[in-house]
Amino acid sequence: MDIQIGAIITRVMTRRTHAPIRRNSKPAGKCEAGFWRPTTRKTVNQIVLAAKRYEIARKAPGARNGPLGVVALEVLELLANKVDFPTGRLDPSIDYLKKMLRRSRDAIVRALAALRDHGFVDWLRRFETAESAGDRGPQVKQTSNAYRLSLPAAARALLGRYYSPSPMPDDRAQEDATRAAEAKDALQSIPRDERIEATIEDPAIAGALTKLSRLIGKQRESAKQTESGSSYIIDKRTPLFGPLTRPCGGSEPRN
Repeated sequence: MDIQIGAIITRVMTRRTHAPIRRNSKPAGKCEAGFWRPTTRKTVNQIVLAAKRYEIARKAPGARNGPLGVVALEVLELLANKVDFPTGRLDPSIDYLKKMLRRSRDAIVRALAALRDHGFVDWLRRFETAESAGDRGPQVKQTSNAYRLSLPAAARALLGRYYSPSPMPDDRAQEDATRAAEAKDALQSIPRDERIEATIEDPAIAGALTKLSRLIGKQRESAKQTESGSSYIIDKRTPLFGPLTRPCGGSEPRN
C-alpha cells in the first residue's frame, strides 16, 4: 500500500509540461544538500591546474587535443569562477555557458561530458514547478543542473608539490616562534586597559572588560590599604604585659 501511494505521489510531482523532463531529474531545492560541499579558492584553482596538466600529459603524440579538449578547459575555468565557496553552490545554465564562452550548445554538452568522464565535474539533473498550474494539478519543467567540481586521483598526482604544502624551514619556524614570544612580551608590558583594547576587536566588549578590570584594580588597592592600616595598629599597640618595675619606694631584691 505504501509503495502504491509513493508511486502516485511521484507521478503527481513529476507531471510534465510540453517541455520534456530528463531521466533521473531531481526536484530543485531538495536534492543539493548532500551534493554541494563548501570549498575554497585554492582547491578550485588546484582542480583547474590539474585539468590543464592532465590534458597535456594524456595527449597523444601528434594529436591536436588531449582527452578533455580546449572547450572543456574553458568550461571548467568558467565553472571555477562561478562556484560559491561557502556553500559550493554551482548551477549555471547551458545557455549561460554558451553566452559567456561563445560556443555552440553541442560543444558545451560534449565538453561537460568529457569533464565528467574524466572525474573533474559531476552534476545532478533537476526540475522545478512550472509557474502556471494545469487543470490536473502542479506541472514541472526542466531547470539547470547542479554541478560539483572534483579532483580525480590521476590528475592530483600531476600537481606534485603544489597539492601538498612544503614543510616550513627550521630557520623560518624559529623566526616565527621568536616573533610570537616578542609579541607576547610586548603585550604583557603595556597597561591592562590598553592590552584589552589591543586584543578585543569589539568596542562594546572591550569597554565592558576595561570597566571590570578597573573595578577589580580598585578593590585590590582598597584591600591593600586595609591590610596596611591593620598592621600599623597592631605594631603600635601597648603590650598586654608591660615591663616589670619595682614597686614605688621598694628596695633592690636581696640575694
